[in-house]
Amino acid sequence: MGISELRHMRSRDLGAQVPMNPLGRELVRAGTISRSDATLAEMVRLHCDTSLDRILQAEGLATEDDLLAAHARRLSSTRLSAEDVMRAELVESDLDPRFLLKHGVLPIQSAAGVPVLATGGPDSLAALRPALPRKLDRARVVMAPRHAIQDRIAQEHRDILRQMAEARVPEIESCRTWGAHQNRRLRLTFLGLAVIIALSLAFPITVFALFAVWACFTLIVSAGLKIAAFLAQTSARSDTPLAPTPPQPLPKVSVLVPLFRETEIAHALIARLSRLTYPKCLLDVILVLEEEDALTRQTLAGIDLPPWVRPVIVPDGKPRTKPRAMNYALDFCQGDIIGIFDAEDAPEADQITIVARRFQQVPRDVACLQGILDYYNPTQNWLARCFTIEYATWFRSLMPGMARLGLAIPLGGTTLYFRRDALEELGGWDAHNVTEDADLGFRLARHGYRTEMIQTVTEEEANCRAWPWIKQRSRWLKGYMTTYLVHMRRPRLLYQQLGPRKFWGFQAHFVSALSQFLLAPVLWSFWLVLFGLPHPLDGTVPHALLVALGSLFLLVEVLNVCLHMASVSGPRHRHLMAWAPTMHFYTPLGAIAAYKALYELILRPFFWDKTTHGLSVTARGSRISNGGFDLSGIKLEPGHKGL
Repeated sequence: MGISELRHMRSRDLGAQVPMNPLGRELVRAGTISRSDATLAEMVRLHCDTSLDRILQAEGLATEDDLLAAHARRLSSTRLSAEDVMRAELVESDLDPRFLLKHGVLPIQSAAGVPVLATGGPDSLAALRPALPRKLDRARVVMAPRHAIQDRIAQEHRDILRQMAEARVPEIESCRTWGAHQNRRLRLTFLGLAVIIALSLAFPITVFALFAVWACFTLIVSAGLKIAAFLAQTSARSDTPLAPTPPQPLPKVSVLVPLFRETEIAHALIARLSRLTYPKCLLDVILVLEEEDALTRQTLAGIDLPPWVRPVIVPDGKPRTKPRAMNYALDFCQGDIIGIFDAEDAPEADQITIVARRFQQVPRDVACLQGILDYYNPTQNWLARCFTIEYATWFRSLMPGMARLGLAIPLGGTTLYFRRDALEELGGWDAHNVTEDADLGFRLARHGYRTEMIQTVTEEEANCRAWPWIKQRSRWLKGYMTTYLVHMRRPRLLYQQLGPRKFWGFQAHFVSALSQFLLAPVLWSFWLVLFGLPHPLDGTVPHALLVALGSLFLLVEVLNVCLHMASVSGPRHRHLMAWAPTMHFYTPLGAIAAYKALYELILRPFFWDKTTHGLSVTARGSRISNGGFDLSGIKLEPGHKGL
C-alpha cells in the first residue's frame, strides 16, 4: 500500500498516532510536502523496512535534491553536487570498496582539510560506523547524491572491483583456472580422440556395443529419476504449510537485470517492471550494462527511468559474461533480497510480494526461491510450442519433484531470489561458468542451503528459430559439462558436503542428461530394430536382446510423451497437448547443440554465445497473458498484497 491509496482512506485518527520523522518535519517546514503526506509516508514506513527518503522519492513527492537539502539543513551539514564529489580529494580508509559501494559512503577531505563522510542519507551510516577506522569514527557527514558517490568509488577502484567480479567464487569451486591450461587440455583431448578412433577402427562392434550399453543404462537412470520426480510432485502439489508468523515489515528487494545489446525490448522491459505491485519504495531495480555496449546505454538514456530503476555500468573485462556482470553489480544493490530477471521477462505483478513473504516464513537455510518460467509466445511456431512443453515439464513437474525428493536442483537463470547474506557468503556467481545458475544451485547445496520452488510465474520469450535455439542450448549444455567437472574435482569432499541422496541425485541428473544428448544417435539406431531393419549389433547380440532394448527405448519415448502431456494438461497449456508426441523430433536439435557444446568446452570454454531476444512481436511490447503494459504504472496499485 502506498500514499496514493492511503489518501482515499480516513487516516486522520491513525495519523494522530504516528509520530512525525525529523526529516518529515523539515520537509513540511520548507513547504516541500504537506503535513498530511508526511504523516501518510510515516504510516507506509511502519509496513516497509526502508527510509522516509525512499518512500517520498518513490511516490514522487520529493526529489533527491529536496531530500539532500533537507538533510543538510537538519544536520547543519554541507550539501555537495555530483561534480563536487568527482573533484573531491579522497581520504585513505583501507575499507573494502565493495563495502563502501554497498552503504553508499565515501571518505573525502572537506574544504577545511578535515576528513568527512559523503553520504546520500544518514541511515546509510548506521551499519558503517562500527567498521570505520579511528580517524573517521567521529567524522562529520556531508550530503551528496548516492549515484555520484558510487560512481566515484567505481572510478577510483575500477581495477580491483573488476578483478573481484571475475574471481569472487573460491578457486576450488570455479572453472576460471581452465584458461591457463589450454595446451594441456588440447593434448589430452586429441589423445583421447585418437584412442577412441583407433579402438573404433580396430573393434567397431565392441565400441558401438559399449556405447549402446552406457546409453541404455543412462536412459533407465534418466527415466527413473523423471518418474520419481513426477510422482513426488503430483503427490504433494501445495507448498508445505508453515506456522503463521507475526506481520513483519516488508524488506528491500534488489533486482538485477543484465542487458547486452537489448535495444529492441528496452521500452517493453521498463513497462513490465512498472507493473510490479511491490511497494516501489522497497524496490531497487538495477539495469546491468556493459561498458562497451554503447547502443543499449544510448537507448536507455532516451527513457525516463522511474526513481527505483537505475543503470550500473560494468567495466569491460574478460570474460564478458552475465555472471561477471552480476558479480560487479551485486555491491551496488541496496536490498536484503537479490532477484534476477532477464531482459525479456514478464513476471507476475505480485511476484516479489509472494517472494518476500515466503522468505519471512521459511527457515534461514532456505537461501533461494525459484519461480516457474513460462513462455508468452508458445503458438508462434512448432519450435516455440516444443520449447514451451519442455519448460512446462521441467519447471512444473520435474524440478519441483526433485526438490521434494530432497535433491539439489540446478537453478533456472531467472525468477531467482536469494538471501543476500547467503549469496555473498558463497561469493556470488562463477564469472567463467556460462551456466552460472546450475552451478550456483549446487554450490548452495554444498554449503548447507536449500532451494524452494514457489508458485509464481514469469513469462519470457521462447527461442523460436533453429540456429539461435541451438546456440542457446549449446551454452547451457557446455555449462552443464563445466559444472559437473568443477564439482567432481574432489568427489569425496562433494559426497561429504551433499550427503548420499544429493550426491547420487547430482550424478543421476548430470551424467544421464549429458549422456542422453551425446549418445542420442546410438539410441536412435534402435528404431532399425523396431522397423525390422538390420542393426549394427546383429550377429553379435542375440536378436531377442536387441528387441528388448528397442522396446525399452520405445517405452521411454512413450513415457516422455506422457510426462509432457501431463505437464501441459492445465488450462494454461492445454492447447499444447496435441503437440507433445512431436517432441521426439525436437530432440535432435539438442544432440547437435551437445556436440557444439563439447567442441566449445575444449576450445572456447568461457565463450558466451548470447541468446537473441526480440524475435517475437510480443517480446517487443505487445500484450502478454499476464496483463497489459502501462508505462505510467509507477505508483503502488490498489489491491497490493502483503500490507
